[in-house]
Amino acid sequence: MTDMFHLTVDLLAPEQTAELAVQLGASLVPGDTVLLDGPVGAGKSLFCRALIQSRLAALGRTEDVPSPSFTLVQTYDLGGAEIWHADLYRLSDPQEIVELGLEEAFDTAICLVEWAGRLGDMAPPDALHVTILPGAVPEARQIMLTGPQDWQDRLTLPCAIA
Repeated sequence: MTDMFHLTVDLLAPEQTAELAVQLGASLVPGDTVLLDGPVGAGKSLFCRALIQSRLAALGRTEDVPSPSFTLVQTYDLGGAEIWHADLYRLSDPQEIVELGLEEAFDTAICLVEWAGRLGDMAPPDALHVTILPGAVPEARQIMLTGPQDWQDRLTLPCAIA
């Protein structure tokens, strides 16, 4: 079994959650998958939206980033790479993941998957797991990052957050 990376971050405001997403997004490359879990309203979509918008802004683009809760998957062209943003909340069977094309995207795109627990055994083993939980006060969040050890070397999180 490979060594695992674990980091727990306590954040006080949605802006800090967005900043963490931006920092993480800067290190992602095609083939990377970020699996997000947490209760309804925890901030999974906020996290994904901030990450996607920051990657688009780096290319000089702005684009609306809606939650894919009804479309299930939204894709964004980064010019040479794609981001796939999936929301699996409404899936009833992991086999539907094959129909969405996510299995192939895991190898070729940057994938952000909300409600990742619905992937079952289809979750990529080298994915970074991001669990977002309510914090001690209403706006606060506790974010747990877990994945293979190489994620620790790749992430460039500022000391103020990490």
